[in-house]
Amino acid sequence: MTNAELSVAFFLQMAVIIAVCRIVGWLTKRWLGQPQVVGEMIAGVILGPSLFGLLAPDLQAALFPKESQSILFVGAQLGVGLYMFLVGLGFRRDHFRANAKSAAAVSLAGTAAPFLVAAAIAPWLVGQGLFGQGIQDWQAMLFMGAAISITAFPMLARIIHERGLSGTRLGSLSLAAGAIDDAAAWCVLAIVLASFGAGPMVAVKAIVGGGAFALFMLTLGPKLLAPLGRLAEREGRLSPTVLGIVLILFMLSAWAMDSVGVHAVFGGFILGVAMPRGLLSQEIRRQLEPFAVLVLLPMFFTFSGLNTQLTMVNSLGLLAVTAVILLGSILAKGGACWAAARLTGQDNATALGIGALMNARGLMELIIINIGLQRGVIGQALFSILVLMAILTTLMASPLFERVSGRKARARGDSGELNEADEHLAVAAPASKA
Repeated sequence: MTNAELSVAFFLQMAVIIAVCRIVGWLTKRWLGQPQVVGEMIAGVILGPSLFGLLAPDLQAALFPKESQSILFVGAQLGVGLYMFLVGLGFRRDHFRANAKSAAAVSLAGTAAPFLVAAAIAPWLVGQGLFGQGIQDWQAMLFMGAAISITAFPMLARIIHERGLSGTRLGSLSLAAGAIDDAAAWCVLAIVLASFGAGPMVAVKAIVGGGAFALFMLTLGPKLLAPLGRLAEREGRLSPTVLGIVLILFMLSAWAMDSVGVHAVFGGFILGVAMPRGLLSQEIRRQLEPFAVLVLLPMFFTFSGLNTQLTMVNSLGLLAVTAVILLGSILAKGGACWAAARLTGQDNATALGIGALMNARGLMELIIINIGLQRGVIGQALFSILVLMAILTTLMASPLFERVSGRKARARGDSGELNEADEHLAVAAPASKA
């Protein structure tokens, strides 16, 4: 396709993507009580080969030609990275410091228990022929451990945000634990890829590079970025120059994490956490959030949906494998996170809420398993099973959270605390409800 043809295809794609995400998001919110973000994830799958491509393959191929998917991929990375930067801006560092022990414990438990499940089932899955040729049991165990332990960090953030709990203890603790164990999962994935011939430096770059970046940004970053906050306060507004500097820093942070083999979302999130609070963060959210949420983020869901094929799970044997993976994943992740939160002093409602939220895997899972499929680590059947697991655990996260914790959190005034502490959410809320 020529550049002109790609341009024509892109604008039509974006019109369809935004329309379908808005419609499906509204329907899931209206009839299923799910957050808008869950509807957008389903919309991405609908637009892919699992439904649209199944019912109208020629039309789907014409609307989403393969040559255009590189453009969607870049837009998807920009969208999810920018959104996680905005999430980081609303992250309550004081709540994290007060609950650091619980966050570390929840993260450790939410990583260790899934790896135990993975160690138990990986040899069986290899024997079923669900992994690529030449995959050894230990490689299968590491990959399944990463896939089961991953948390849908962008999904988690949107659910917390839409439920009005972004600045609460529960929200901050869940986000902190999710960030830690997702970073660990990406490091494990890097080790698996290194064992496939990419070399040990892949894993070393991911672990050392990601850790050094996070340490630098969270210790020296706030001091180095403080002049931007003072400048915004002095001028009483966010000038184009300051906004330009912020966007340059975001691009560099996303580049740094992508280049070491972690993921752009962590660069954006860590930068957001380090940014000064006050007028600067409020204005950044006011100016960037509507476009990121309504235009860029749906590209992320659609790109992942275009690479998802659910019709592969088509036998009783594969359904049995799906049931084992789904049940083991839910019990290991949710149960371990609940237990760790309780053991570190959280009340039962908060612990249950954390367990429910951490069980959502969403499209971070899809990113990992797409990499596994492309590198030959897993076969198409296991890929489809893990897609089903990702969708089902994400669908159940929000209603389960509401039942065990969400209503209680709002009843005891957590949402009121949020509105007083973070006035910028009064601006952000209409974008989320759109």
